[in-house]
This record gives sequence, structure tokens and C-alpha cells, in this order.
Amino acid sequence: MVERKEPSKVTNEISDETGQYDARFILWRQFCAQNNIPVETLPSDLSGEAREKWDKIKEDKLRKNEKE
Repeated sequence: MVERKEPSKVTNEISDETGQYDARFILWRQFCAQNNIPVETLPSDLSGEAREKWDKIKEDKLRKNEKE
């Protein structure tokens, strides 16, 4: 009989073992935590108000950082 491991629960925390992340990934993790959206969700899966919020945050935060 093969023993199966349960997959570990994904959290909205960034640990020291995860390494460097680009700004978009960090922003996505923060957005998910603030809006109770599972972090496994893809931005393209968003709809309605959540999609509008993500697009606005992405535009404000990421574009602003690129200009600096």
C-alpha cells in the first residue's frame, strides 16, 4: 500500500524560504489576503468588483513603481 501525503495548506504568508518575488506577485498575495480571495486564484479568474479592484491596484502600484 502506497502512503499518500496530504498537500500542505497554502497561506497568504511569505516565508524566508520562498526567495525573491517580483512586485506583481507580492501585490497579488496582498490583494488576495485583503479581499479574502484564495491565493491560488488567477487574476484572469476574477470578475465584477474584484476584477475592477485588482486592475486599479495593479495600475496604481505597478505602473508607479516602473516609472521610478
